[in-house]
Amino acid sequence: MTDASTGSRASERGFDAVLFDLHGVLTSSPWAALAAVGTDDGSDQAAVLELMLGDYATDTDHPWHRLERGEIPMAEYGMAVMKLAADAGMTLDFSKLRGFSDRIQVNQQVVDKVRSLRSAGYRTGLVTNNVKEMASGWRALLPADELFEVVVDSSDVGVRKPNPAIFSIALDRLGGVDPARAIFLDDAPGNVEGARAAGLSAILVDDVDEALVALDVLLG
Repeated sequence: MTDASTGSRASERGFDAVLFDLHGVLTSSPWAALAAVGTDDGSDQAAVLELMLGDYATDTDHPWHRLERGEIPMAEYGMAVMKLAADAGMTLDFSKLRGFSDRIQVNQQVVDKVRSLRSAGYRTGLVTNNVKEMASGWRALLPADELFEVVVDSSDVGVRKPNPAIFSIALDRLGGVDPARAIFLDDAPGNVEGARAAGLSAILVDDVDEALVALDVLLG
């Protein structure tokens, strides 16, 4: 039951929902760990990530994008990216991904913020570009279904950020929240732009603590 004071505060708010990215926001960034598979031959991290992930600010038919949309399995992605690496003269060692999830740290201050938002009556959602085969690993990191009313995983819905459609899916699953009354936090500039294209307010997360301050300012 919502008491009168809580209902009054909610009616005065400028926003109803806050959506969060997973890696780089709720947890530490995975990019350095991913890039480690290809840096032994002298390739720099940016070059390795570009080969493995494609242009992350766009949504294309690069193997990683197809993987995150659930169109191909990890094994097919591996074969495709190894060919890209061979063509580029780059050596990849995927054995370096063993224990990948153990290297990802939870940003507890963000988890605490999500809990406080839910307690205050805000709708909460997780919108993540992810891979089917990695679901058990990232879900073991934090209680996603306790923190979020909806979890939208790109590999489940067949749409990945920065496509604005993924944000529409999340807001629809929250009961049709108006995009103008929702905020999204992500560490990838392209994903932030995708959210803004869908009509949401968005915060680019570089420093987590600064992003939470910016969120508090938006929420008033």
